Amino acid sequence: MTSYQWFVFFLIVQVIHFLGTWKLYEAAGRKRWEAAIPVYNAIVLMKIIGRPTWWTILLFIPIINLIMFPVIWVETLRSFGKRSSLDTVLGIATLGLYICYVNYTQKLSYVSDRSLNPENKTADTISSLLFAIIVATLVHTYVLQPYTIPTSSLEKSLLVGDFLFVSKMNYGARVPMTTIALPMVHDSIPLTKRKSYLNWPQLPYFRLPAFEKIKHSDIVVFNWPADTVYRFFDRSGRKAVIKPIDKKSNYVKRCVGIPGDSLSIKDGIVYINGQVLALPERAKPQYSYRIALDGKTPIDFEYLFKDMDVTDGAGFTSDARDTLYVGALTDASAQRLKNVPGILSVTREISKGVEDGIFPHINKWNRDNFGPIYIPEEGKTVALNFMTLPFYSRIITEYEKNKLEIKGSDIYINGLKTKTYTFKQNYYWMMGDNRHRSEDSRYWGYVPADHIVGKPVFIWMSWDTNGKGFGKIRWERLFTTVGGDGQPQSYFKFFLIALVAFFVGEYFWKKRKENKA
Repeated sequence: MTSYQWFVFFLIVQVIHFLGTWKLYEAAGRKRWEAAIPVYNAIVLMKIIGRPTWWTILLFIPIINLIMFPVIWVETLRSFGKRSSLDTVLGIATLGLYICYVNYTQKLSYVSDRSLNPENKTADTISSLLFAIIVATLVHTYVLQPYTIPTSSLEKSLLVGDFLFVSKMNYGARVPMTTIALPMVHDSIPLTKRKSYLNWPQLPYFRLPAFEKIKHSDIVVFNWPADTVYRFFDRSGRKAVIKPIDKKSNYVKRCVGIPGDSLSIKDGIVYINGQVLALPERAKPQYSYRIALDGKTPIDFEYLFKDMDVTDGAGFTSDARDTLYVGALTDASAQRLKNVPGILSVTREISKGVEDGIFPHINKWNRDNFGPIYIPEEGKTVALNFMTLPFYSRIITEYEKNKLEIKGSDIYINGLKTKTYTFKQNYYWMMGDNRHRSEDSRYWGYVPADHIVGKPVFIWMSWDTNGKGFGKIRWERLFTTVGGDGQPQSYFKFFLIALVAFFVGEYFWKKRKENKA
C-alpha cells in the first residue's frame, strides 16, 4: 500500500470508530465530537477505560498494535458492563465491531469506578503474559534481535553455531512493513511449515534515525534480496515464494562496498576506488588451495588442521594420492602448511575465464576477477543504455518499482523514453570472508538500503555441534563483541561476577528488610 492508500485507510477507520462509539463517549460524560478527532479520540478512550495515556502510542506501532487492539476492545466493553465470556469472544472475533452493536442496541451504563485489577489468577497470568509479549516484541523489533549463524561464509569472524544479538538501532530500526504477523518470529511459525504473516497490507518503507552509517568492512545482517525459497535450508522441490522485504531470509555478510564506490575484484582481492580494501584485524579472508604432496611422507592432516583451527567449512577433497584440495584456508594457514615435511607446494586457486551465475549475468566475469562496477547512491544519476542496463534493471523494476520497457533500440521507464536513471535509495555490496564458499553479492548483486536489518554486536553463546559434552560450548567465544580492535575477548567471567553479586546483594537486602520488620 502507498502512503496515500494508508492515509485513506486511516480515515476510513476513524469514520468507523466515530460511528461505532460516539454514544459510548457520551455515556462516559465526554463530548460526541471527541470520538471523531484522530489520535485525540484514542487519548480520550484511554481515560474512559481507565488506562494510561501512553497506551495510545502502542496503538500506532506495527505488530505491537495487533496485540493492543484486542486488549482495548475488551477493556472498552468491560467499561460499559459487558464482562461475560461471550462479550469478550464477540469483541475479539468481530475485530471490535461488536462494540458498534453495543453502541446502538444496548442500554449504556458507564462503570467509572471499574476495578482494573485481574479478577482471578488466570486473568492475572494472561495480563502478565500480554505485557511480557509486548515488551519482548518492542525490543525484538526496534532494539535487539537474536540471530544464529547458519553457514560458514564469515568463518573465523563468525562461526557456525554462534548466537548473536543484532542491534537494530545502529543503522536505524526499520519499522515493520508487514503489518499483520506473529510477534518475535520471522517468516514461518515454529514447528510448522506455515508462514507467520499476511502479505497484505504493507506499510511503506520507513527507518528510524541511525546512530551510524554502514562503513567498509562492517558485518551486516540484511534480508536476502534474491530470496524466493520456501525455507532457508530447503531450496529444492518447492514452488518459489514471493516474500515481503522484511520477511525474506536473513543473511549476514561483510559490507565491502558502500554507495558511490567503484568496486572490482582482482585475483580474489577486493579493490575499492582503485585501492585494496582495508580489513580489520579480526577479518581473515579464506580461499581454496591446492596442496601438492610428495606421496611418500605420512602427514596427519586431521591433527594438523585441528591445530590450525581449520574448520569443517573448509571442505577437504582429493582427486589423487598426491593432491589435496582445501576449500577455505587463511593466508597464515597456507604459509604454515608450506613448511610441513611432505608438502611440496600450497597454491591458491584463482578462477579464470567466465563463471556461470555471476552478476550481472553477462558472461564476462568470475568470483575472483570481477568488475569494476559502480555501487549506486541515492540521488545519483547514471547513463542508461544496453551496456549498463543489466547492472540496474533489477533495481529499476524490483527494488524501486518502476515499469521498464525495451522498444527497439530505446529504453522506456514508466512510459517515458530515457537515457539516464536516478536512484531512489542507497545500495551496498556484501561478501563473505570465506571467499570461495559464500553466496553473496557476486551472484545476486546489490543489497538495497530497505533490506538492511541491523549490526551484529554481541555473541552470547557459541555451540559446536562436533564437540562432545561441555566441549560443545566454545567457552572462549561466550559474551564476546563482534566488532572492535584486536582479537575477540570473552567477558563471560565478568558476567558471572555481576550475576553472583546481584543475587548476593538481593539476599542481604531481603534479610535486612526482614530484620527491620
